[in-house]
Amino acid sequence: MQPSDSRHARVIDVLRSSSVFGSLSHDVLQALAGAMTLSSVPGGQTIIREGEAAGSIVFVISGGLRVSRLGADGQLLLYNQIQPGQSIGELAMILGHKRAQDVTAVRDSRLATLSRNAYESLLQRFPLELAQVFLKAVYDRMRNAPDPAEQGLAQTFVLLPLHADASQTLAQDLGLAFAKHGRVAHLRAAADERHLLLNDVPVPREALAQIEEAHEFILYETSGEDCAWTRFAFRQADQLIFVAQADAAAKLMPMELALGQEPGYGLKRRHLVLNHRPACAQAVSPAPWLQGRDLERIYPVRHGSLADAARLARFLSGNAVGVVLGGGGARGFAHLGVLRALQERAIPVDLIAGNSMGALIAAQFALGADLPTILQATQVFAAGGEWLNLPLVSLLRGRRVERDLQRMFGERQIEQLWRPFFAAACNLSTGSTEVLDSGPLWKAVLASNSPAGLLPPVLHAGELLVDGAILENVPVQAMRMRLGTPLERRRGNGLIIAIDVDVRANLRADPALARLSAGSTLKSMLFKHAPVSPGIADILYSAGHIGGLNQRARAIAQADHYLEPPVGEYGLMAYGRGADIAEIGYRYAMEKIGQWDLHKL
Repeated sequence: MQPSDSRHARVIDVLRSSSVFGSLSHDVLQALAGAMTLSSVPGGQTIIREGEAAGSIVFVISGGLRVSRLGADGQLLLYNQIQPGQSIGELAMILGHKRAQDVTAVRDSRLATLSRNAYESLLQRFPLELAQVFLKAVYDRMRNAPDPAEQGLAQTFVLLPLHADASQTLAQDLGLAFAKHGRVAHLRAAADERHLLLNDVPVPREALAQIEEAHEFILYETSGEDCAWTRFAFRQADQLIFVAQADAAAKLMPMELALGQEPGYGLKRRHLVLNHRPACAQAVSPAPWLQGRDLERIYPVRHGSLADAARLARFLSGNAVGVVLGGGGARGFAHLGVLRALQERAIPVDLIAGNSMGALIAAQFALGADLPTILQATQVFAAGGEWLNLPLVSLLRGRRVERDLQRMFGERQIEQLWRPFFAAACNLSTGSTEVLDSGPLWKAVLASNSPAGLLPPVLHAGELLVDGAILENVPVQAMRMRLGTPLERRRGNGLIIAIDVDVRANLRADPALARLSAGSTLKSMLFKHAPVSPGIADILYSAGHIGGLNQRARAIAQADHYLEPPVGEYGLMAYGRGADIAEIGYRYAMEKIGQWDLHKL
């Protein structure tokens, strides 16, 4: 149908706000809007199919579209989202090509379609202006240029409780958490289906486009029943938040099965929140809840915990803060100072990872230990010593290290932590970094703290794991990496702060020495003025860190903030100076954080 006066004005307003079409003159905008055909499509409906003839250009007036296609292996590949004021299909129509992808409405949308005949007629009237703007639209899409219109698009979520009272208070807690990042609209069902409750105030459903324009976050709350309101909220939401009682059976619920059959289900990001009792000591295992579900992430949350709700909101909105701690022996105590500075500056740590000494500290932090306790426990652990070994596998036996890590962490499983954690290790069998984000916490820390040659490799399904510094001492890439699922998800989906305490030092011997020997090394250790002669620990440490040093530039590029506390004056074994090293890390981090734009955190 052709636009009425009010709809015609709406189309003009949307086009005028577009970074591409907003440059058109008033007369051209009027003519362009008048030549379009308006339509309403429900969320989940495919409006363009790959391979079909291209006979039109589609403009989004409200709602949004998602571009996708099936890969050669049948996997769903998701591409860009088309927002109000943007268009799709220009290049294929102008060149007479077939459609290259599917385009689906991700929520109930109002579209304006410009046919080929209408486009050619307009081009005859306004050849220069129209040619310029459509070429710009094609050019921007080909170079994947960001559109300012996307920055103001509201993120939309729907809470879908799977059990009675599963999401009790979570909607309010999430609303408060989202409010720290932008304006929030909390929407619930009204008695009259022509209305909805906006923060408990009835408003017409026709006002939804204006609500989205006025807010950064839209949170739909449902009762969990498969009803008209649930289906409506589902169609509008970009992200689905299923909420279950952690102590309930993990079976698939009827509502999940029903929504899974809805058009567009595969285009929506899907999460599961497991709601625990407030006094729960540890989260339940997520493994049973993954059966039959395709989820981006499972979040353990304690009922009524504002801190857990705030972490959840940061993950959902792409604002989670990931901290990566590198290895470096006793110099790793600087991590404690940096963590203290982050706490004092109210910068959250939503997920934490580490290698070697960094993994040992990160694991304790993920467990919830306070910083003084971590300092003391790490010093006690480091003072334990180790027995020499018959050097067939390693120089040291490693039994004491393994025993003490088991005592420190018990039988805690990584996937049952409230705060996500992973340790990085080098897989000697595959020649790659192994990310340990499940299984016994102590074993992951052990693998990451087993330098090749010094301690025995840790066996992992028959493969050999050692200290990850061989490949990546500060595992930023592992924090950034895509997890390889149809959904566009990453282990870390927000800001990454990396801390590197591995001092770059040249391993050299005294030029007067003809060769290294046990005698020259022993003299170097016992006598201050003896010729420098590196020992086996120095050699193995340097050999084990060469790969990590070569990857430093890549790690710096992948981190949002890369911190290098000045701790080079402290030796690798200076564990007794832990408090001093932590203080240096604290002072350094406070100075650096003072230079950051904290409004972006």
